[in-house]
Amino acid sequence: MSLLVAVEPDCWRRPVLAEAVVQGGGTVSTPDRASALVWAEPAQAHLIGELVDANPGIGWVQLPYAGIEPVIDIVTARPAIEWYCGKGVYAEPVAEHALMLALAGMRGMATYARAADWAAPEGRNLLGASVTVLGGGGITDSLLRLLGPFGCEVTVVRNRPTSMRGAAHVVGPDELTQVLPSTDVLFLALALTPATAGIIASAELAALPDHAWIVNVARGGHIVTDDLVEALQDGQIGGAALDVTDPEPLPRSHPLWSLPNCLITPHIGNTPEMGLALLADRVAVNVARRIAGEPLVGPVYLDLGY
Repeated sequence: MSLLVAVEPDCWRRPVLAEAVVQGGGTVSTPDRASALVWAEPAQAHLIGELVDANPGIGWVQLPYAGIEPVIDIVTARPAIEWYCGKGVYAEPVAEHALMLALAGMRGMATYARAADWAAPEGRNLLGASVTVLGGGGITDSLLRLLGPFGCEVTVVRNRPTSMRGAAHVVGPDELTQVLPSTDVLFLALALTPATAGIIASAELAALPDHAWIVNVARGGHIVTDDLVEALQDGQIGGAALDVTDPEPLPRSHPLWSLPNCLITPHIGNTPEMGLALLADRVAVNVARRIAGEPLVGPVYLDLGY
């Protein structure tokens, strides 16, 4: 018997996800007949709860998000449903973007992109740099591979300090303040939870060297924005390259826009064009695994918040 999967909302607008269901061995269905749901519209998260409540036959949901903070209330209020997210799905393009931001920041692109005349030389090498990465998930796995040719000394800070290929050191969160003083580039690539909100604030910024760059491709809420603005204005750190901000979108009048040591991209480490095909691969895999009775990829852990 085929697995009946709804692709919502507006299935016809997401044919690649419907095709992925079929590729995995399932059958695309209306929600009232389905036992599984693929949610295809990140911008309409508020509708997910209404749909699963109206269709009690849906037992598991594939979310399009890597981080589940847009739907955390919906998910936690429905623990009987199996929830799966896109963790790891978008790791490759986001890691590539993080590397680009690091190189741009360290090599002076914040200055040169704004210059109207021949500017003075500035910049530092990523080659051989001391790098710290907050987070030990899929983005970090990909980033470690990309950093390999640069010969960096990489320390990963993660909840479970187990070894990772490409990292010289893996430590727990309690050692963060010990590694910051020797960090040339600090990457943020971790889930946003109550425990990680504001993990980079005035004390952590003060611990970094005055040449250090922060690259955030995780969530804006990891950094206390007012503290970052002050550190950048005072030259306390070298700069910040941000694909995410708090608030987001960043208001036009916000001081981060005008700071010469700040680079901002509008949360496009993974674009819809990049991400849809990657999400389709995850859908096909999980449909096939459910039919085969195997564990699905990307479970949401309600107790951890990701």
